[in-house]
Amino acid sequence: MTLTLLLDLDDTLLNTHVESFVPAYFQALARELAPSVAPEIIFRALISSMRQMSDNEDFSQTLKDVFDADFFSQIGASRDALEPVIEKFYEDVFPTLAGLTSQNPDAKPFVEWAFSQGFRVAVATDPLLPREATHQRLRWAGFEPGQFELVTTYDHFHFSKTHPAYFAEALGRMGWPDGPVLMVGNDLDRDILPAQRLGLRTYHVDAEPASRSGPDAAPRGKLSDLRRWLESADPASLTPSFKSTDSVLGILSATPAALNSLLRGLDDSDWAREPTVNDWAAIEVLCHLRDTEREIHHMQIKLFDGRNEPFIPRPDTGVWASGRDYLHENGSSALTEFNEARRKTLELLRGVAPNEWEHKARHAIFGPTNFLEVVGFMADHDRMHIQQIWSVLKKL
Repeated sequence: MTLTLLLDLDDTLLNTHVESFVPAYFQALARELAPSVAPEIIFRALISSMRQMSDNEDFSQTLKDVFDADFFSQIGASRDALEPVIEKFYEDVFPTLAGLTSQNPDAKPFVEWAFSQGFRVAVATDPLLPREATHQRLRWAGFEPGQFELVTTYDHFHFSKTHPAYFAEALGRMGWPDGPVLMVGNDLDRDILPAQRLGLRTYHVDAEPASRSGPDAAPRGKLSDLRRWLESADPASLTPSFKSTDSVLGILSATPAALNSLLRGLDDSDWAREPTVNDWAAIEVLCHLRDTEREIHHMQIKLFDGRNEPFIPRPDTGVWASGRDYLHENGSSALTEFNEARRKTLELLRGVAPNEWEHKARHAIFGPTNFLEVVGFMADHDRMHIQQIWSVLKKL
């Protein structure tokens, strides 16, 4: 199966030296905004808003939404009033920061080789900057954004890289590819460990030899070592495992985030279009997810109330699409309703004590099981239907 590569940008594809780049970036932006807002206020607001984005767990708010709400309230100005200045900053001033970075000579040969192998390649950079800033930095690294299947930015992502849900959202946006996946990055706390918590295999870019060592127990080495390591690795060893509590919660959190981005802007005809007679339309898949969430998942979670080995039913939902006339529902309303239903699911799951994830049960389809596995079936259900929606959208 095709390998999916998630590649970090800063100090992986591009030598950035974040400790010097970020202060210079903040200072340059503060200078541009100084006629309207005092620089010390800008600095405080930027630090606060970056922290708010990093901590965000609300799948209904993009990181841009989070940044704007915090930043502009703190500086006492509206985005509309400052938009021309901000746009000019990214057009004229931000490019001057390129001198604080340098190209990684190993990056382009590796990426070109990855494309030649038919790998699916995404730039999995921490989505804390606007699209235009991230795209410029990719060009500084020697690439064009359009070369990659996905580039994560704050305009359309909902989680930072400290959350396993970020990596689930990225994979969801790529249609939840089957097969091996590898996250490649240099930062233990923002690349390696959160990706491992989701269940992904990782490669730690640093100066050490390419071997398993360190607290992450990930293969590590220079980017130049990665091609040789991949050529010798068994692809099956890079298959993700989504069996842990962190994995299933990350997927369940990321599903509405991915759907909110994938389905944004569809018109009524696109919502209801069935590419072939064997395909569900996007609205049918979404309504199925919504009603399954409300009527099955909530019920299944609540059955684990301390009783010994509850029986977990799984009603037949195959007739819902036609019987409930999903095709004529409103897409935007159904998406909002799914978001609300999933928010309730996550609230129920946050109240589960660590020992309760092992409570045993009997499933109508899968037989003997436990609470974690039942919730894992919900995450698998999400992945399957995101694949379905992604496929439908590709055919529109």
